[in-house]
Amino acid sequence: MISYLDDQVGEIVAKLRELGLDKNTLIMFSSDNGPHLEGGADPDYFDSSGMFRGYKRDLYEGGIRVPMIARWPAVIAPGTQTDHVSAFWDVVPTVAEIVGAPQPQHIDGISFLPTLKGESQPEHRYLYWEFHEKGGRQALRSGNWKLVRYNVNLQPQGEYELYNLQADPSEENNLAGEQSLLLDSLRMVMQEARTESDVFQFASDTL
Repeated sequence: MISYLDDQVGEIVAKLRELGLDKNTLIMFSSDNGPHLEGGADPDYFDSSGMFRGYKRDLYEGGIRVPMIARWPAVIAPGTQTDHVSAFWDVVPTVAEIVGAPQPQHIDGISFLPTLKGESQPEHRYLYWEFHEKGGRQALRSGNWKLVRYNVNLQPQGEYELYNLQADPSEENNLAGEQSLLLDSLRMVMQEARTESDVFQFASDTL
């Protein structure tokens, strides 16, 4: 399947080159979630999550942190990398800015076009995820700090987990008991981030 996908992407790139559009066409390639367990998949055998904890439907990094590759020869310097933390809700404002369309209102996304161009990039104050299955799950990232909460529906006052992703990207060392002031602050941000809505909300991914 990986070889087949590689061939398909190659056909798209070849067609753009044939049409003379490849130099000024932005191609973005990513994944919608971390590795999954469905259909007999064995992510542990392939070490699909690498150092990260969890799989698809988890709100640990293994479930939501995914790679993203962007190719735009007229704009992006070859071989460059970025540590900018982004998410799929940033794609719409990015594309809108690229094509000169009005920026959508009342959304959480921030255009990452400055990052593609190697310019100064506005950062998210926080990123928030909510997953309704498996007892309900929430996660919030602010800077390098990550707040995680599981079994939300079963334990409305349940425990919070706190991780420093810079020092502990595998989320093995829960610092909730040592960082009480930070924990309280991030809990307030999580309450602020969550909104009740009649519209079905999807958990999305960190790019």
